[in-house]
Amino acid sequence: MKNDLPQLLPLMINMEHKKVVIFGGGQVGERKASLFVKYAPTTLISRSFTSRIHDLEKQGLELIRVNTLSDNEILDYINGAFIVIPATSDRKLNKKIANLAHSNRCLVNSVDGLDDLAVPSIIKRGNITLAISTQGASPALSKFIRLKIEETIPDNAEFEDMVRLLKEMREILKTKVTNQKDRASILWDILEDEEVWKALGESYEVAFDVARKHMEQNPR
Repeated sequence: MKNDLPQLLPLMINMEHKKVVIFGGGQVGERKASLFVKYAPTTLISRSFTSRIHDLEKQGLELIRVNTLSDNEILDYINGAFIVIPATSDRKLNKKIANLAHSNRCLVNSVDGLDDLAVPSIIKRGNITLAISTQGASPALSKFIRLKIEETIPDNAEFEDMVRLLKEMREILKTKVTNQKDRASILWDILEDEEVWKALGESYEVAFDVARKHMEQNPR
């Protein structure tokens, strides 16, 4: 069976200084704004806003109230934008915004069908970020998978501490073990060691001492 969906490449992008512009102040615009405002300077343009969108102003969301939108006004709003999200209830207006965004070399996240990018369902545990996507084919399935994975990865400090522990161990191993495969093997041994995970429940320092024994027991 032929897959007509575009082949999207999963990437982690620093959005700190990349402008995001959302058109539409309903529930879809609210959902998009609640995500992007955490990562990027975000502007939402609409004739009306949900109460939750007004709450997002406290997190830095810029709101612009409009009654109508001419082509020139749309171009002014999307000038310098990295991502444009047409999320109004008017499909014709959404299409116009998408076309103008493309002419302005902006990426488009369309709510009426897959365009340049799809926003995944995200799980974040400290420095661990997991993204699940069906390339826009089934957002419900993405959510279902996210809920299943969240049951496997609880929201506690142990996973974040393990990231820190492996990072520190990796830096130490670089000075003591010359072969990259040997370093990877030791790190994997640490990761699979139930005693290390158990020690993380007590304190980071105890876990560090347990993990360090893998270097002493497996000199390479």
